[in-house]
Amino acid sequence: MAKSSKLVAIKRGWVLLVRRRRDQRWMFPGGRKRARESDKQCLHREIKEELPKLKLGRLKLWKEVKKRNRLSGRKMSDAIFMASKASGELKIGDKREIDRAVWRKPRGIRLTPTSRYIRDKLFPK
Repeated sequence: MAKSSKLVAIKRGWVLLVRRRRDQRWMFPGGRKRARESDKQCLHREIKEELPKLKLGRLKLWKEVKKRNRLSGRKMSDAIFMASKASGELKIGDKREIDRAVWRKPRGIRLTPTSRYIRDKLFPK
């Protein structure tokens, strides 16, 4: 099982991204799993915490990523889910962790390493 779950939501060619407060890097929403939590339960909880007004359609597991980041050496262990639909206000729930949420193109922006990996696989140049 993965240690984290991430959400990829696409609307009219734009993706949903949130910005971490601590380093101002953008990422796909999601977060770390808790004990005895499934990958999908983790994602639902994280989305409810980060973006409480966001409504998601059916979630489908796109890929489980278990890799080592070439630059940092950090291990990535993520379950990446695709949402069939996403709607609602992008109101921030956990303002200590994230400070912005936007729909935008995933290029020309400072992404976290995991989000860069997801972007490069799903949205190649």
